[in-house]
Amino acid sequence: MNAMYNRSRIFGSVAAASAACLTISMPIAFADNALTGANWPEYHGDFRAWAYSPLEQINKQNIHKLKVAWIHQPGEIAQGLESTPIVIDGVLYYSASNNRVFALDAASGKEIWHYYEELDPIQKKSVFGFYNRGVSVGRGKVFVGSSDGHVLALDQKTGKELWKVQLTDPKTCNGCNFTSPPVLAGDVLIAGPTGGDLVQHGYVYAVNADTGAKAWTFDILKNDPKSWPADSVSHGGGSAWMPGQYDAVHDVFYIGMGNPAPDFNTTERKGNNLYTSTILALKPKTGEIIWYHQEVPNDSWDFDSPYEMVLIDKNGKHLMVHLNKGGFVSVLDRDTGKLVNVWQLAKNVNWVKGIDPKTGALIGRNEPKPGVSQTFCPSALGARSWNAGAFSPNTGLWYTNSYEICNTVTVGKQDTKTMAFSQPYYDTAKFEIDAPPGKPATDELSAYDPETGKVAWTVPYDKATLANVLATGGGVIFNGDSDGYLHAYDDTNGKELWSFNAGSGLRGGIVSYTAGGKQYIVAATGFGSLFPAFASIPWPAFKDVRGGAALIAFSID
Repeated sequence: MNAMYNRSRIFGSVAAASAACLTISMPIAFADNALTGANWPEYHGDFRAWAYSPLEQINKQNIHKLKVAWIHQPGEIAQGLESTPIVIDGVLYYSASNNRVFALDAASGKEIWHYYEELDPIQKKSVFGFYNRGVSVGRGKVFVGSSDGHVLALDQKTGKELWKVQLTDPKTCNGCNFTSPPVLAGDVLIAGPTGGDLVQHGYVYAVNADTGAKAWTFDILKNDPKSWPADSVSHGGGSAWMPGQYDAVHDVFYIGMGNPAPDFNTTERKGNNLYTSTILALKPKTGEIIWYHQEVPNDSWDFDSPYEMVLIDKNGKHLMVHLNKGGFVSVLDRDTGKLVNVWQLAKNVNWVKGIDPKTGALIGRNEPKPGVSQTFCPSALGARSWNAGAFSPNTGLWYTNSYEICNTVTVGKQDTKTMAFSQPYYDTAKFEIDAPPGKPATDELSAYDPETGKVAWTVPYDKATLANVLATGGGVIFNGDSDGYLHAYDDTNGKELWSFNAGSGLRGGIVSYTAGGKQYIVAATGFGSLFPAFASIPWPAFKDVRGGAALIAFSID
């Protein structure tokens, strides 16, 4: 373990050679959007999940002049504002809770159109039934997943509904729905629903982006008795609840799969439980598997694999860097899925003694035992939540939030036939999030070498930070905390350069773009989601945080 894990805190700038080794590979169609930074066309900025804008009009020297340019409020604050805006050609598109969708003038914040979906009342009963993490835009349409099981397309100019198709039935899948944006892959739209923690059987869906006609369905739970013995496949969970990434150059769609159910009791699912807790590379037109890498076979701790996959070309290698909820980062050859390295991000890890950096094999599994109270670190909330990190090609560093909490679990038995609607299928008699044994719960924003895990700098916080991170060509890293402060840091050493109090914590995306020749930073503010309730024992202050929902734009005159 110690040989593969170097957690020394080295403050200072990064060697120039680190960035010099980096080469950028992208489709020609992305050249304006991704290289100039004029737009923010995809959830992570572009398909590489860098969350990086090369814009440098706002930089280390003038950021103290940054001030509010405009504010837009969606009029719905349930579960906060979890969206990441999309910006194309001077128009900003975003979603809010209860499937409200907006198009705004990106320079002024003036509303161009809005769409409020009529939702089935069943969504109010679902544990995931309110929030929405964003939209996708392309082919003259705005695409959004719905909290009552639909995927729909709106006219990009008017917001008029063009088509709507129901892909999941929350009534029969115990509340599964769509909370993240579907991903456009050519003329195919790919959507993954929630539900890894539910009594259900998960799928990934693809439809024709122009008509909504179903194209293919991928069965997350491989129908193989060695993988899913007896009838465990019928209620084995599985989901794909965060958006995947489409590489148009190689025509490959990458997506991370959710956890199996029940989350902690493996007595009835003794196989490897493919394809849960797995990274998949798929052919977007057919849904066929190109390669897969299962990070946690027979996942017994709720350590699924939905987070962003950072795609980096370095020293002739095409790499994928992926943080798993269990606190480890896998570095893969994204052409083949072969493992290049594994490094440990979390400080407190006891569910395994280690992971073989060459094979990915779990070393010394610490399994939940029925009827025994056990503490596992990290917790089922992961070493970080779903809020993505950011990569800067200028420094060669990956910037991400992380926290140190654990959970105490006593495995019990839940009767799937008598469980309440949308009740989490944990198979536990006790489940409680707490601080690591004998230690306080901690949180930090850190800058890492993405290939080795070497730490360049760290900024501590007093409670979990749950916003996406943004890196910019101006040498500034933006991050939002749970108290409502948007922070800006020097990308080479972590020195704070600027902050702003938005009044309610940040849970969504932070993006940058230009409109009318001016660079803007836009942050989704408004605290919510299920996380604060789960984590209110290690961080009691979560009980007092203020809710809200406002999209705030900043610029320099």
